[in-house]
Amino acid sequence: MVQPQQLKDISNELQKILDTNMDQAQERRRAREAFKEIQNGINHCLMKIPYEGLKIEESYEVNSRGLQIFTKSWLPKTSRPKALVFFCHGYGETCTFTFEGVARKLALSGYGVFAMDYPGFGLSQGLHGYISSLEELVDDVVEQYAKVKENTDYSGLPSFLFGQSLGGAVALKVHLKQPNAWTGAILVAPMCKFTDNMIPPWILLKILISIAYLFPKLKIVPHQNFVKMAFRDLRKRELAAYNVIAYKDTARLWTALECLRTTQELERRLEEVSLPLLILHGEADVVTDPSVSKALYEKASSSDKTFKLYKDAYHSLLEGETDGMIFQVLGDIIFWLDNRCLNKKQ
Repeated sequence: MVQPQQLKDISNELQKILDTNMDQAQERRRAREAFKEIQNGINHCLMKIPYEGLKIEESYEVNSRGLQIFTKSWLPKTSRPKALVFFCHGYGETCTFTFEGVARKLALSGYGVFAMDYPGFGLSQGLHGYISSLEELVDDVVEQYAKVKENTDYSGLPSFLFGQSLGGAVALKVHLKQPNAWTGAILVAPMCKFTDNMIPPWILLKILISIAYLFPKLKIVPHQNFVKMAFRDLRKRELAAYNVIAYKDTARLWTALECLRTTQELERRLEEVSLPLLILHGEADVVTDPSVSKALYEKASSSDKTFKLYKDAYHSLLEGETDGMIFQVLGDIIFWLDNRCLNKKQ
């Protein structure tokens, strides 16, 4: 099991909230409200990006499966967006916390940004960290973002998928379900294959798969310190603890199995990817395999594709690197988007 979270200089009342079992969304929402002001004040470059001039909205919407989904949007306040960007977050993550800064930066650059927490993650309803079916999760994403795209206020605007880690896999599966629905995709360290050190030995894997069919929600998958593996900047490793609603416990068996199956499927289907692509990966990533991002770049049938490999960078390119690297990656994303929107107009 994961160690209890410890944050410096917080009250006993806040520590009690932090120690609460966050399996259900109600407790995660309570924790987020209690820590929101503290999170906004942490010394992370993304949290310092201004929000003046933006229209920011949060809501809860019940989807067709009867699940309450948390959504958030960031839009330029005084102008029509150049395009819409739809974010798919990583495993254990939320579209709040440091992504707030990423979204603000994109919105200040003229883009409308839309995000959601998957069922079982962040502020959305569901057992924390549990994915019963990644296909259903992808359908949830398709359904939520289709509602945004159907809004007549956004008629005719280009629409881009933006996926990070697990979200990269989700974005690719959304595209494969809707091959003609998207203008392009930005994939940051996409989960197309885990590195070998992330997968248990063969015999242990077989045992875990067998147990998963009996106890799918059990947390016994071998667990490594993800933040240490994913964050290169030591100060930002410490700040990651302030993401109080992130799932940081041992992976649930069925969730791990669904993720593994998805990477195996995507490895087989790289040639089917046909939309414009920007693929970004850290050269020293030990979570998702950079060589498979390169293979995606080489095998995708897209005529418009770009692959950037960042020297010495780890998995969390947009949260765990130096300030300079984070803004370089953000700059590369905005440059790519600007060029695609310009080409659309011509």
